[in-house]
Amino acid sequence: MTRPTVDLNADLGEEVTDDAALLAVVTSANVACGYHAGSAAIMRAVCEEAARRGVTVGAQVSYDDRENFGRVARDVPAAVLREQVADQVGTLAEIAAAAGTAVRYVKPHGALYHRVIDDADQAGAVLAGSGDLPVLGMAGLFLDGARAAGRRVLHEGFPDRGYGADGRLLARGLPGALLEDAAAIAAQAVRLAPRVDSVCVHGDSLGAVAHARAVRRALEESGHTVGSWWPGDRAAGVGGS
Repeated sequence: MTRPTVDLNADLGEEVTDDAALLAVVTSANVACGYHAGSAAIMRAVCEEAARRGVTVGAQVSYDDRENFGRVARDVPAAVLREQVADQVGTLAEIAAAAGTAVRYVKPHGALYHRVIDDADQAGAVLAGSGDLPVLGMAGLFLDGARAAGRRVLHEGFPDRGYGADGRLLARGLPGALLEDAAAIAAQAVRLAPRVDSVCVHGDSLGAVAHARAVRRALEESGHTVGSWWPGDRAAGVGGS
């Protein structure tokens, strides 16, 4: 039985993993925009390879915090955060256009990702700074605000992370927060797939490429179609597992 399409996304351009190898597996790439990691040269390389493979490009916006990889919550005034997000999206959009593709969605990174779930001011700033782009994230104020503004909303799940009883991700320092066994990660991806639009494999984790391959293989073997929500980006063909 063929099941609904599910997107497979990963964090790219973070100067940590094998971007080219991940782009041969995933269908969407959350590209670091220079604030927590990355550079113009790295963004260009990722966008060019994504365009070649038909992988959708999204802007992974972050607090301005390279020292902590964007994983420490910051109290940034909403007006400042709005401009920082606009700067990140604008920079990536220019680079993507030159590479023959486009930024199709926005996804916050790290501490900002979790902050916008509950903080209306920060969620509003990210939305205001990202124009009318579709948004990718977990349930909360960020997705609610996007939906209210008529923007496309895509829900995601994390096969390589542990969840608490409240449905939120466990803090990284807690036992069980990080899954490292490829089989366990793949199994969780299959469990999550019916409830989300996209599953995310963290590109900065050890074994990220192997994990992404295992997830894609498991999803396809369970009857899911693995593909981007922007069919036009598949024209060049996305690599298999």
